[in-house]
Amino acid sequence: MSKTPLSFTIFLSLSLFFFPSITASSITDRYLYGGCTQQKYTSNSPYESNLNSMLTSLVNSATYLSYNNFTMVGGSQQDVIYGLYQCRGDLSMPDCATCVARAVTKAGDMCRGSCGGAVQLDGCYVKYDNATFLGVEDKVVVLKQCGPSVGYNPEGMGSRDAVLGGLAGSGGPFREGGSGVVRGVAQCMGDLSYGECQDCLSEAITKLKSDCGTADYGDMFLGKCYARYSIGGAHQASKAHGKSGKGGERTFAMVIGILAGVAILIIFLAFLSKICGRQGK
Repeated sequence: MSKTPLSFTIFLSLSLFFFPSITASSITDRYLYGGCTQQKYTSNSPYESNLNSMLTSLVNSATYLSYNNFTMVGGSQQDVIYGLYQCRGDLSMPDCATCVARAVTKAGDMCRGSCGGAVQLDGCYVKYDNATFLGVEDKVVVLKQCGPSVGYNPEGMGSRDAVLGGLAGSGGPFREGGSGVVRGVAQCMGDLSYGECQDCLSEAITKLKSDCGTADYGDMFLGKCYARYSIGGAHQASKAHGKSGKGGERTFAMVIGILAGVAILIIFLAFLSKICGRQGK
């Protein structure tokens, strides 16, 4: 049996170390938006204790349910806190749990001391507040993102409109569809009724089509629902939705540097192997 050269073994190990596969969680954990209420709570108060219990419940529940809401009751009305989380409908439970845990951590860091907070990651949403919002419609635009224009293409725009129309006419809180290179997804918060969901998504899709025009992707997030589309995988091509900038350049430079270092190491090991071979003779 032939032995694997040492240089190849080291190169394989370094490759596996420096170039791990891109996991679903690395994509779904991308931060989209968030916010905190202005009202603050007192440190070590019953409200803080309730908040900690709320956040723990959200994380624990996400290991077996893709949506849930909680109400933590305190000794007085001012200590009551409401919260919910929701994962994207196509996420596996392990990815859902990971996403919610990271969203809760993000909200805790960003909204430290605030009575309420909300965080939307690419794969999940978390919100908590001392004012009830459960079962309440909310069609306020909280995030709008449009990609660069690809120019008017009757066929492409027709496919996009057909996909968005299919999402509007589908049932259930999570909807996805596609036609050719166009992909679309929409979702309502789990605390809305079917009629409220339809109303919210109709608003989101109408705004998405009018505001993003001929863009190669679009995101329209309202308070209790969202609609998104992508032409030719535009979302995946730009991790930051068209804002790759210097971060992408730095990543590319890092990869090139790593490859160069590995190549130098291989040459050195090959040279060392020849010297050792000669000395052995």
